[in-house]
Amino acid sequence: MRAGPGRATIYDVAARAGVSISTVSLVVNAPHRVRAETRERVVVAAGELGYRMRGGRQRGVPSIAVAAPFTSYPSYLRRLSGMLSAARGAAVDIVPYDLDSAAAAVSPLVETLPMRSGASGLVVMGVPLGNTARRAARVAGFPVGYVDIEPGRHAPRGPVVLVDDRHGGARIGAHLASLGHRRVAFLHEPQRSGAYVSAGMLRAEGLGEHVEVRAHAARDPVTVDADTVRAVLADGATAIVASHDSLAAAAVTTCRTVEGAARLAVVGYDDGELARALDLTTVRQPFEESGRVALHHLLMMVADPAPAPETVVLEPELIVRSSSRPPEPAA
Repeated sequence: MRAGPGRATIYDVAARAGVSISTVSLVVNAPHRVRAETRERVVVAAGELGYRMRGGRQRGVPSIAVAAPFTSYPSYLRRLSGMLSAARGAAVDIVPYDLDSAAAAVSPLVETLPMRSGASGLVVMGVPLGNTARRAARVAGFPVGYVDIEPGRHAPRGPVVLVDDRHGGARIGAHLASLGHRRVAFLHEPQRSGAYVSAGMLRAEGLGEHVEVRAHAARDPVTVDADTVRAVLADGATAIVASHDSLAAAAVTTCRTVEGAARLAVVGYDDGELARALDLTTVRQPFEESGRVALHHLLMMVADPAPAPETVVLEPELIVRSSSRPPEPAA
């Protein structure tokens, strides 16, 4: 039988999971220090018992956890700013948690959020939930909203807010094709898991509707080395499309140092201050709006979980600047 929220104690969770109370506390406060199997037993036991940490949150005010790779990608900070702006006019606390990027391992922190003090729901952005996190949220009846990630069949139910990445990639492809480009290099970070479709994969699919695409993996989100640029030239590509503006900026810098690469057109994705400073052709995403919409729909689900969660798809906008130019005529 499941205990009501707040009735179960840390001792109950420890007994059901077969661990000490110090292990339960460690799972909540330092999940990286606990083995994955132990962590899963504790999280599932807490969900079955309806356990929540006691805390000092203001009574009656929902607290929404927001988990995203904030330090890896500044674009998620812009989504968070949209949430914070919306929260000014509503009685809600926003608590951000920084995660690894989607190209790296998913943080176990997400698994423990249903146990944390006062958490009414979670918005996860850009990083898929692992199996334990999905199971923990389902067992706890914990509403989860998704931004910039398809949740998958077995994920906890909740609103989904997406920007149409395939359409954004197609807009870039059509633009480059109109300039005369036929073969394009798509520059992206390596993806460790094939269990989900990333935003970059969707952009590459859209790009491929109009031009031939050759994929090239960068070493990290902000580095493009000379060997990668040489490989692009060897492929016969006349343009580089990067999965985000920071990678595009790195490509611009490296192209200046590689013989014959300065002629490559370069296109980014996101449109922030960096893109404007470099006069970079890019795709503008409605970041702040996506954050506001996600918070609005998750709060509605927290208040009334009965209606079916909505999926909202926002449209990106192609911003043409000087970095996309026609290919040079063959010698």
